[in-house]
Amino acid sequence: MALPILQCSVAAAIAWLVATRIFEHARPFFAPIAVVICIGVGFGQQRLRRVVELVLGVSLGIGVGDLFISWVGTGWWQLAIVLGLAMTTAVLLGGGALVTMQAASSSILVATLLPPGGTAGFDRMLDALIGGLLGLAAVALMPGDPRDALDKRGRDLLAELAAALTAAADAITKKDREIAQEALRRARTQRTGDDYRAALSAAQETAAISPLHRRQRHRIARYVMATEPVDLALRNSRVLLRRTRSALTDDETFPAVLPQALRQLADAAADFARVLEDDGDPALVREAIREAARTVDAHDLDHVGFSARVVTAQLRSVAVDLLQATGLDHDRARSFLPSMG
Repeated sequence: MALPILQCSVAAAIAWLVATRIFEHARPFFAPIAVVICIGVGFGQQRLRRVVELVLGVSLGIGVGDLFISWVGTGWWQLAIVLGLAMTTAVLLGGGALVTMQAASSSILVATLLPPGGTAGFDRMLDALIGGLLGLAAVALMPGDPRDALDKRGRDLLAELAAALTAAADAITKKDREIAQEALRRARTQRTGDDYRAALSAAQETAAISPLHRRQRHRIARYVMATEPVDLALRNSRVLLRRTRSALTDDETFPAVLPQALRQLADAAADFARVLEDDGDPALVREAIREAARTVDAHDLDHVGFSARVVTAQLRSVAVDLLQATGLDHDRARSFLPSMG
């Protein structure tokens, strides 16, 4: 959090100086505001898009406001109409929330403070552009390590997968459906996937903007490659938990080695998080996944119930997903696992 605050503070001050000293704008308040909107204080925001939306919103609000106020004058009812027109125009043009809000605030400014006509409207648009560009410059020249948050979110995501697999193993070992039920509830309410994607988006953008972190692109690309397979693994783990709960409810018999296999796969998921952080070789993780799948074979499925069979099948599905996350395509991932024969 400290770095975005520093970026905002320095870039806002420079934006004010540029607007006042170089362009001689009297009160360029849109310049530092644009810096703060561009940089923000969180991850996952598309800064380039925000600069464009900011300038579009300011331009639209000032344009609509200036045209209308020049025609009908100022007053309380004119303010209501110009605000409605600016926001409606932004929505009809397909603008997002930022475009609409900036159009609204700029139209209010025109209707209440700026005289119609003249160059004041153009100056505010220029101030927004100055602030947006300097915000991007601050991110490029004072960047944090784009991998810091991404590594943490990646660990959290794979820890969620490992926790689901471990909970299923515990539920089977203790014959307690409530363990599976509670794990399933947690899996449904956690937002680790959203947080991970936000961190990934921020890391990609920082690496693209900042020349200081171009070398990180390859390492970030490994996270990109792993995103969809890990998401599929999480979805399959939830199915696995549901079927575990169903099997325990129906008092089905599980393969005796299934809890061990689930825990081995959970350990492999945690190990893969470290491989991503260190940009290491996934060969050992792949072998660990293979060993987890090897633990259960077709003979272990004799005399087990339907839901227990589904749990075993989902274990293999999660294994295939994790193998794809390490860089194997689907066919190679499936062939890498031992057969159930």
